[in-house]
Amino acid sequence: MAERDLDDSGLFGEFRRMVRTTGTVGGIAARLAGHKFGINTGGSAHAEDLKGVLGGLKGPLMKAAQLLATIPGALPDEYATELAQLQSNAPPMGWSFVRRRMAAELGPDWQKHFRSFGREAAAAASLGQVHKAVLQNGETVACKLQYPDMATTVEADLKQFRMAMGVYHKLDNAIRQDDVVAELTERLREELDYTREAANLRLYGAMLRHSPNVTIPAPVDDLCTRRLLTMQWVDGRSLQQVLDSNPSQTERDAMAKALFEAWYVPFYRYGVIHGDPHMGNFTVRPDFGFNLLDFGAIRIFRPRFVHGVIELCEALRVGDEDRAAHAYEMWGFENLSRETIKVLNEWASFLYEPLMQDRVRTINENAETIFGRDVAGRVHTGLQRTGGVKPPREFVLVDRSAIGLGSVFMRLGAKLNWHQMFQELVADFSEEALAARQAEAIREARLNVHF
Repeated sequence: MAERDLDDSGLFGEFRRMVRTTGTVGGIAARLAGHKFGINTGGSAHAEDLKGVLGGLKGPLMKAAQLLATIPGALPDEYATELAQLQSNAPPMGWSFVRRRMAAELGPDWQKHFRSFGREAAAAASLGQVHKAVLQNGETVACKLQYPDMATTVEADLKQFRMAMGVYHKLDNAIRQDDVVAELTERLREELDYTREAANLRLYGAMLRHSPNVTIPAPVDDLCTRRLLTMQWVDGRSLQQVLDSNPSQTERDAMAKALFEAWYVPFYRYGVIHGDPHMGNFTVRPDFGFNLLDFGAIRIFRPRFVHGVIELCEALRVGDEDRAAHAYEMWGFENLSRETIKVLNEWASFLYEPLMQDRVRTINENAETIFGRDVAGRVHTGLQRTGGVKPPREFVLVDRSAIGLGSVFMRLGAKLNWHQMFQELVADFSEEALAARQAEAIREARLNVHF
């Protein structure tokens, strides 16, 4: 596709909702084309532009871009680096607006439910903002109130996202995005429904009830609607605040163990993953355990997929390429050539390396590089050489979680025997046992699940 065709595309009229100047998106298109044809177009500067464009959104497209940034070759290297750093910076809703929104969710006498209700937002979420309140019974709660018109915004952003990925795919076909975009579309639409997030809170409460290092706030079901989530208030410091206080190695390791438990007990024991492990979604308790705060991006997997993840780790550990090929089939990859499998194994080996070495170590022993970025570049080149790959939908959030958590473990400087922790989780694995535990937790959460 020529630069002229890109510039004349209807894509850029649609993008005007996202940009403050008319020239930004045209520059994005031109620079993307330059990547394809080997023209030096100032990729780093463009990455900053793109970060600025997406960082001004209230959340939907920004979240999709963050997820895509963790898949090798799904975006140019410098773009992925910038997008991985994005955080929501939406301006808060004012008090008069909050009152109208609360009345729309709980009725005109909504304030009768509360002894007090904070007028200022206590925190920002990707699709809404959080207010601290006290119920009539004295319980302190967090009320997450969705921004207005988010359903319309999500659909508009998803349209832009699909169109943007269509443009990029014509320039670079190492990753065929069809199922990736379908997965992100479904997860973002689910995040709009706060009654589902309340069910996810109940699900995580059931799965982690025997994990004292992790706190899951309980929802207040009578005060939850599709656009209002009311849940127990939990106190804690941000991870950055804790790191700024110069914690000891023992404290750093304790935090890493708690996070490992919070993410991987649900996955390997129940087939459930939290797909958004950025630092705004948890706080640190005084004992260096964690409070999990956001449960919108939750994915439930068939037991066979989880089995495939375990099988791939073992196949890589013993160097069994046939077993690795079968594991990728269990994941949902199709028609992989042996050459493509070798390329995918490089990425998988990078992710699994700490789990395969029975010793105390940091999560990434080459701390000079951005977590996984150098490996991702080589994998991207390899996939281009072998004709590309179409990742299954199930790949997206597992990959996002592994990269996101790995980045946090690096910031913690944790030194643990990751192999031992992993083996403790999977030692007695069976698909039948996982299915039984999963079904019971889903029933307890009153969660509607369609595989």
